[in-house]
Amino acid sequence: MDSKPTENEAPESARNKSIGENVPDQQRGGPGGNDRKRKWEVKGKLQHGSRGGDKKKNLGRRDHFREQLDRRGRNEAEQSKRRKIEEDGKKVDSVLPSAFSKDEIDAEERKPKRKVAVLLGYSGTGYKGMQIDTTQKTIEGDLFTAFVAAGAISKANADDPKKSSLVRCARTDKGVHAAGNVISLKLIIEDEDIVERINSHLSPQIRIWGIERTTGAFSCYQACDSRWYEYLIPSHSFLPPHPSSFLGKKLVELAEKASELEEYNKRQEEVAHFWPEVEENHIKPILETLDGSIRLLIEKALYEVDGIEEGGPRTTIRPKADKSQPTKTIENPNSEISQEAHALEEVKGEPSLDAPRQTTEAAKIEEARPGAEGDVKGTSSASDLNSETNPHYQTANAGGAGIQVSGVGGVVPLPDSTPEKKALEAAMKPLKKAYINARKSYRISPARIARLQEVLDRYLGTKNYHNYTTLKRFKDPSAKRHIKSFTIGEKPIMINGTEWLSLKVHGQSFMMHQIRKMVGMAALVVRCGCPTSRITESFKDVNLSIPRVPGLGLLLERPVFDSYNTHQAEKHGRERIDFNKYEQVIEDFKQREIYERIFREEEEGNYFNTFFTHIDNYKEPTFFYLTSGGIAATQDPTRGGKGKSKHQDKWNEIESEDDAEGGEE
Repeated sequence: MDSKPTENEAPESARNKSIGENVPDQQRGGPGGNDRKRKWEVKGKLQHGSRGGDKKKNLGRRDHFREQLDRRGRNEAEQSKRRKIEEDGKKVDSVLPSAFSKDEIDAEERKPKRKVAVLLGYSGTGYKGMQIDTTQKTIEGDLFTAFVAAGAISKANADDPKKSSLVRCARTDKGVHAAGNVISLKLIIEDEDIVERINSHLSPQIRIWGIERTTGAFSCYQACDSRWYEYLIPSHSFLPPHPSSFLGKKLVELAEKASELEEYNKRQEEVAHFWPEVEENHIKPILETLDGSIRLLIEKALYEVDGIEEGGPRTTIRPKADKSQPTKTIENPNSEISQEAHALEEVKGEPSLDAPRQTTEAAKIEEARPGAEGDVKGTSSASDLNSETNPHYQTANAGGAGIQVSGVGGVVPLPDSTPEKKALEAAMKPLKKAYINARKSYRISPARIARLQEVLDRYLGTKNYHNYTTLKRFKDPSAKRHIKSFTIGEKPIMINGTEWLSLKVHGQSFMMHQIRKMVGMAALVVRCGCPTSRITESFKDVNLSIPRVPGLGLLLERPVFDSYNTHQAEKHGRERIDFNKYEQVIEDFKQREIYERIFREEEEGNYFNTFFTHIDNYKEPTFFYLTSGGIAATQDPTRGGKGKSKHQDKWNEIESEDDAEGGEE
């Protein structure tokens, strides 16, 4: 009797095909065949290659969209799940409009829907990004609500954006702005004043520039050829690290060790005078007015700092001193720093316990020093850190010294019992103000701008950006991206005494955090006097921890649709998708809702200074690739110079905690 194949056994013909027995060339993938990979069997199913049946390939955009999703089935499944939750008595909170009743839907006049491209701009402040989220405030959420309120989406489709085939061109992250972006969907656009009606239901932070009829198959994501982004950054970000900072000392030390001190000094020639002049003209006059004992404490905190200990929100900056009399520290578990405020949640570790008794007083004024992290917000008050309410509290030693807190804010206010407390606090304020004003007064030189442009030019062309995003390996084909241009604005922008630079990058597409890491790497190479060739080295099979600059300065300038405009719009008599016709109103909006917000938030939060301060005082070799020691100085010799070092793993692990919200910039 012939045996039948078991549940996990494929038919004989399938097994023959899997090993290539008696199978024509056309079926095996030979000449004229479509399948060029040997088939194999898993649980009775024929698979291809060796990747496994449940794994997807890294498909290109064209191949990806060939596999059409069962959108109707997916929508029905989601709606069924939502109804079940509601039937169980669990309330589903949604920021989208509530579903209309059947009577309201039946009473509404039926109007035709048209496939359109909606050109818009927005300020991302206060929003959780572009992509719609039913439980959080997003740009698309507000847009969809306005469409329904203006009658551009019927009541029958008001409960689900998927019914209108909504697609976005570029998904911006939390807090990122856009002067120009595009969404495509089906809208009712019979009324001539539909744009004005939609805008009347939007906040001033979001504006619709225009609505253009498109071809029926148009998808703004698929049709987009490339994207322009702008990044605004204060010019003082390109100042070298302060000589007393950890990185500032290592730059000189490793340059001397590599016999490259002369070359290093030449690359920093145009800014070599800055910090000495600040100390001589602005800091010393203040120090000379202080009492002798207080002056000694302040000078120790200003000029004898080792750097930030390896580690996170529980880090202090400690002065050099005798380690024989440790000062008690307390942890600050309640500190909360926003993503934008510190831009680096990457610092991680244990607090220092070996500062001498006298330096606890000096620590209070550490935030005045340019290498300290006192500008970070979120420090808990002293009342939040007493022995009764905080289990992590430890009483200061019997010597009566002040309390030192290893929290992100640096130090809590000194107790009233601290000797000369008022004098210390009074001395701190003018010093801090002097350093901030000195940074703001910096004006970048043409030579420094030329060096920055030389660095940006290293990004042009198709490169492997595996170091400029997360969870990408060197051999991953999707890590390769093409940059068309990366330029600096002709003239710096002056706002409230601070000079800003406008950096504009034009690329086909960008990965998560790629632009912010590109700007971060460029700024670090310039400010650290690093050879520009380090950019080229970062595209190779090496692992570098490149920090991302604050998202505050990033905005989507506009997407480009040249191919669609040339081949589809003209052929079918549709309007071109072009932001130039709205140029003046967009510029006014950028100035009012985007630029002013960026400048105001930086003025209040000092985010860029905080970001580079963390880098300059991170006491690990994570960023030694910026020194004359090169990439080898960063790598872990115990791993044979290959793979990520332990300190890189720690840095990247914490940095990746924020990646869940990320998307294509």
